[in-house]
Amino acid sequence: MKNKILFLLFFTIQSVSVFSQSVSTSPYSIFGLGSLYDSDFGSLPSIGSSGIALPSTTFINNKNPASLAFIHKNSFFFDIGLKGMQTTYSSQTSTEKRNNFQFSHLAIAFPLNSKSGISVSLKPYSSSNYLISNYKMAIGNSNESYYLNATSTGGLNNFDLSYGYKIQKKITFGLTTSFYFGNINDNKKFTIANSITNIDKKSYYDGIRFTLGNQVKIDSAFDIGLTIKTPSKLSASKIQSVTTANQSETQYVEENVNYSDITDYYLPLEIGVGFSKSFKKNINLTFDYEKSFWSDTNQSTVYGEFKNQDKFALGLSYLKQKQSTYYLDKIHYFTGVNYDTGYLLISNKNITNMSFSAGIGIPIDNTKSLLNITYSYGQKGTIGNGLIKENYHKIGINLSLESIWFVKQKFN
Repeated sequence: MKNKILFLLFFTIQSVSVFSQSVSTSPYSIFGLGSLYDSDFGSLPSIGSSGIALPSTTFINNKNPASLAFIHKNSFFFDIGLKGMQTTYSSQTSTEKRNNFQFSHLAIAFPLNSKSGISVSLKPYSSSNYLISNYKMAIGNSNESYYLNATSTGGLNNFDLSYGYKIQKKITFGLTTSFYFGNINDNKKFTIANSITNIDKKSYYDGIRFTLGNQVKIDSAFDIGLTIKTPSKLSASKIQSVTTANQSETQYVEENVNYSDITDYYLPLEIGVGFSKSFKKNINLTFDYEKSFWSDTNQSTVYGEFKNQDKFALGLSYLKQKQSTYYLDKIHYFTGVNYDTGYLLISNKNITNMSFSAGIGIPIDNTKSLLNITYSYGQKGTIGNGLIKENYHKIGINLSLESIWFVKQKFN
């Protein structure tokens, strides 16, 4: 019952537009470091975020660093993305809609030589944004109560440095070093009778994580891939101020006190495997499975539990004729589905997420450059047991540019 009551705090319908321009307004961002961000490059969002086995021959594949070894000589890739989302939040008693716009990522990649490639990228990792307005709560078993107002903003960013190396013509390995950094600002105000207690907290996190990758070309039409993300600790510290006020005075209980011994956050071991199969040279099928061992991090939250997570992704792409002289024949078509069991268990319910996506890749000039436009529809969470269901429509615009660099001009 405690979990249900506490969780209901974060769904006050009065706050429709407070964070309308934020990266994420999901009420589930109260947990851990906030809502984890899905930021895939190129056409990956259109194929259900599958692609562990795809080589980086036409775009930057951020799902597997081993793909970078397949970048063609003299190619230089630049990738940037934006997203817009409309979300409807539904409980047993009310419904609310919100809109937000999101920066997705910025990345570059290029070959170092005929056997290796490198990429650098910056993207959001998590977002914590929620609002509680004048929520009334009982004090223990008494007849007295207090009112809670709370807000949270901020999140973590992710800077990746990735390298891929080809040990044989058809076998590559890769390594990504991920640097996490950012802060989360929390403000809580408790009103009891004529007394107000205000707590301002700013938490800082930073850490490093490694991803190992492998890709193997079984033949010209079939590829497999493997990724392993190592467990990691994100070190935490905070600065906190606490004040109490009544009708006669304001008292500073704490003022900008620096704490370095707060609870750190742990990222789990994650293992992924992917397959890519081509048919008739113009149809490609991709499938990924990923497992995240959150239970092994031995961390918890007062609102729920961390559970092991399973992700399934299936994608299909179609290109009529790559070398055609007709522009419409060179447009790429994509579709995909994704199912995620979630890593949170709240009120004995898993916070699952499922989505469908479709998109097109519009060619630019006579290069591998594409303007990717993706539409996704998805559902997260459930109604009942004090929980909220999210139905969202997402539009993604991604510009994946390819240029030919380091080529000497020739004159007759």
